[in-house]
Amino acid sequence: MYSLICSVLISALLLVPAGNADAADAQQSDGVSVGKPSILRNLVPAKQLEQQASLQYGGMMQQAESHHALAPDNHPQVIRLRSIAAKIISYATKFNPRASQWQWEVNLVGSKQLNAFCMPGGKIAVYSGLLDTLKLTDDEVAIVMAHEIAHALREHARARMAKSELTNLGVSLLGQNVGKGRYAGAFQAGGSLLTLKFSRSDETDADIVGLELSSRAGYDPSAGVTLWRKMTASNNGAPPQWLSTHPSGKNREKEIQKHLPEVMPLYENAKS
Repeated sequence: MYSLICSVLISALLLVPAGNADAADAQQSDGVSVGKPSILRNLVPAKQLEQQASLQYGGMMQQAESHHALAPDNHPQVIRLRSIAAKIISYATKFNPRASQWQWEVNLVGSKQLNAFCMPGGKIAVYSGLLDTLKLTDDEVAIVMAHEIAHALREHARARMAKSELTNLGVSLLGQNVGKGRYAGAFQAGGSLLTLKFSRSDETDADIVGLELSSRAGYDPSAGVTLWRKMTASNNGAPPQWLSTHPSGKNREKEIQKHLPEVMPLYENAKS
């Protein structure tokens, strides 16, 4: 049944307008080489998902503020995070032209969790535990933020929600919605975007794209290796929540090392 749904879906997607985000498929020749974003994401309207993300993010920030856990704008770490993010975001449109329209936000939430996220539409939060426990350098912070930003740019949430719905909605519901710009079921069944788990291939994709973004912004991409080692050591060898679905241990380090020759020239050029 699943293969049948996928076959119908792929055929139907040919009728769905690609949208501005597909312009990012034409990658520049320098930097990393990644495939096109998943075509499945076209089933979930980007603007609707971004609006939902904005609402969820706003609610979370309000809750954090009510518990005195939202760092103020003049907090040194907030200033630091926003400065790093701004440099990374300036290169975001290579991977998603729509990013120039996003209302980007960066906030620091007081929590012992080793976690960070970037929701669709550029809503970023970093947990203080990540900075305080691991004593991250600016290069390592850039790796974290660039990875999370890459998830948003590559629209992994849109694709993940569509893939989840494929197994639930069936061909008949797809036939009613594909091509008409409606996919409300995904938003009802998707639940909180904060609990959405990406696949390992999505995580690897975000790692690779994140390396390029941080390198172009002038941050050392080799910090990805030291970041991973700090993460693993802090959790007695097991990946913390932020890295729970990533390829683990030496495999991830090898993947980072594999792409360093592609991004080091970008970093060196940015530094010079």
